[in-house]
Amino acid sequence: MTDTLKIAQADLLCTNCAGQCAYDPQTGTLSCQSCGTAHEIAHDPNLNPAQEQHYHPDMPHTEQPKFSTDRHFQCETCGGDVVFQGHSIAARCAYCNGVLVEQAANESYAILGMIPFQVDAKDALKYARSWIARRWAAPSDLTATVAGCDVTGIYVPFWTFDSEEAVTYMVTYETKSGDRTVTRTQLGTMDTFFDDMLMPASPHVTPLIRDGILHEFNPSHLRPYEPAYLAGFAAERHHQTVREGLQHNESDKALLLRNRIKQHSGKSGIVDVSYKTDTTGIRYRRILLPVWILHYEYAGKPMKVVTCGLRGRTFGERPFSTPKLFAIAALISSGVIAFGFTWGALNIY
Repeated sequence: MTDTLKIAQADLLCTNCAGQCAYDPQTGTLSCQSCGTAHEIAHDPNLNPAQEQHYHPDMPHTEQPKFSTDRHFQCETCGGDVVFQGHSIAARCAYCNGVLVEQAANESYAILGMIPFQVDAKDALKYARSWIARRWAAPSDLTATVAGCDVTGIYVPFWTFDSEEAVTYMVTYETKSGDRTVTRTQLGTMDTFFDDMLMPASPHVTPLIRDGILHEFNPSHLRPYEPAYLAGFAAERHHQTVREGLQHNESDKALLLRNRIKQHSGKSGIVDVSYKTDTTGIRYRRILLPVWILHYEYAGKPMKVVTCGLRGRTFGERPFSTPKLFAIAALISSGVIAFGFTWGALNIY
């Protein structure tokens, strides 16, 4: 065990009773699991978590991975790679509920900032169960199925990217000329800017997890990375290079660019967009953001509900009840038929 790990472990011990401490989202402190004493988490005043790093694709990048001294585990099912601080270690993967197996320490990149959990496990469970209870056309026993499940908290890795884009584009659009459909094209240029574009930094951060946190992220809430915030939680560290992060998120950026081009062109009936862009001014941050995940199984199919650890926004996977769907469809059909008869009767006179 290295001195770094010894210091981190010692920092998680209560100075009052030497008990193990865990981060408490309600108070923002390290709370002793034995005597309840709350300990403030100190920050290095010289660290600025909002600061962004510059990246130049055509120049050598000097950022090097560091050897991790945290307890490192890998999921046997999805390959999820997580670390733990202190003695609180989960047996199951937060991403897929698979079995975690301890591995040798590995290399990862320095985390530049994070937002600690602000929603605790009790509230996260309440939000997840409430989300399930509000699903229309759900099986009648779904609420009871989820009642025995719990939530797992994990810090997931994200990027924030800034970039300046000088775009040359061509849009293809259709217009009506009498009975004919005419296909036309328009060329154009535009300058646009991405600021704090939030992107996953791991293949395990699925769209469901990303969507659960995307709308509540505010870069002004970033804090310097402190291992104490991880006490009692799992965390996946950053393993992507900046180039890999940009490549893995190209499709999301392309979708945003196409939407901006459509708006800039001012044309309706667009059927195709092609473009070239000159990207400059790339800046990035490596950050960790908190999510709660509830795993459950219905009819043999694993599903999950994700609650954002910032303010509790909840998204999830759910089954449907076939009989209820048929009943709803029949009700709608009956309504349409009744409306048709009524409309017809009114127009007879």
